Amino acid sequence: MSKNKKMIVPKLRFFQFKNHPAWSIDKLGNLAVAINERAGTKKYILMSVTSGVGLVPQVEKFGREIAGSSYKNYYVIKENDFAYNKSATKQFPEGYISMLTGYKEAALPNSIFTCFRIANRGCDLKFFDHLFQNNYHGSWLRKYIEVGGRAHGALSFNIKHLWDMPIALPRFEEQQKIADCLTSLDELIATEDKKLSTLREHKKGLMQKLFPTEGEALPEWRFPEFRSTGEWNYSEMDKEATIVMGSSPKSEFYNENNNGLPLIQGNADIKNRVSAPRIFTSQLTQECQIGDILISVRAPAGTVAMSIHHACIGRGIAAIRANKNNSQEFIYQWLFSFESQWHKVSQGGTFDAINSSDIRKLKIRLPFKHEQQKIANCLSSIDELIDAQIEKIETLKTHKAGLMQGLFLSIEEVGE
Repeated sequence: MSKNKKMIVPKLRFFQFKNHPAWSIDKLGNLAVAINERAGTKKYILMSVTSGVGLVPQVEKFGREIAGSSYKNYYVIKENDFAYNKSATKQFPEGYISMLTGYKEAALPNSIFTCFRIANRGCDLKFFDHLFQNNYHGSWLRKYIEVGGRAHGALSFNIKHLWDMPIALPRFEEQQKIADCLTSLDELIATEDKKLSTLREHKKGLMQKLFPTEGEALPEWRFPEFRSTGEWNYSEMDKEATIVMGSSPKSEFYNENNNGLPLIQGNADIKNRVSAPRIFTSQLTQECQIGDILISVRAPAGTVAMSIHHACIGRGIAAIRANKNNSQEFIYQWLFSFESQWHKVSQGGTFDAINSSDIRKLKIRLPFKHEQQKIANCLSSIDELIDAQIEKIETLKTHKAGLMQGLFLSIEEVGE
């Protein structure tokens, strides 16, 4: 590691390193070597990248390998090597750097990846992995990326700026401690994610039992007190609920000053199954009420949520309000269970869009209101567990983000 006069320390430091030397600064190009080995005719697992997740096999992401004739020029990387994807995403607008884990070697498209190997023995690879997950490189590269500049789909800038990126490093033992701390948090988050998946699968299984399958008049499971009440009623949605199709106001009436009503335009204004509008509109077209069911009518069509706002709804959304003979929560849960089946009724047999007629004439089976409410209460109790689990995961992620801000030095602190 080269010497540098500028010596600094992070905001947070483990107590056993309080008296250790300050961190030293070096350029990535002095710590790493570029990888230029090509695939040629040898067979490798072909990788792509999912920002925020990491390198994944092309077969897993796309359902097939997509290299074609360009395969021979793919870069070959080994386990623990790094790959910088020069494509902008919302989460990583300056591109994403990921480390290859779980595979001894793999190949990546040379057109959008720059690959490198940390060669300095004084560097802990996991330390660098967490540093890049925190988008450290993005803070450095954004000033060099040409605005609107893209070459063959990749961000346009001189790659020398990547190698010139300054990185602050403590001694190896402190790097390991930081990496171990953050890795343990990642493992905890992964465990909680699995619990969330289990809860969602449990709810999915319950819905399959509590709602009739296509062509059936009764569900497989029924609460004991309702087993003698006969078949469920076969009906259409517009006979059981009021349906309001959204209509978009003109953009000149959009505002961030709370003037008018919040505007729910589509899936971008829904988060964790509830409304989350980003702007207001003073031109009121169609409206939803608090407690209305929201359903997306554009890709991905059929996604449902509950409105927690009295709001204006744009043309990407419809609102559904159960009539007095039905449970609003039951219809919400039924529509939730139906989400994956909209391709059977949407326009052109695709998920591109659904129209007013698709929703109004949607076939639905319903029991009497008391049984509806019993089913809704059962499924809602699972939703409460799911919501609590989501909140727990978000709290852990927020905690990790805060730790990373304290345990690492920012580009601004490191300087050029």
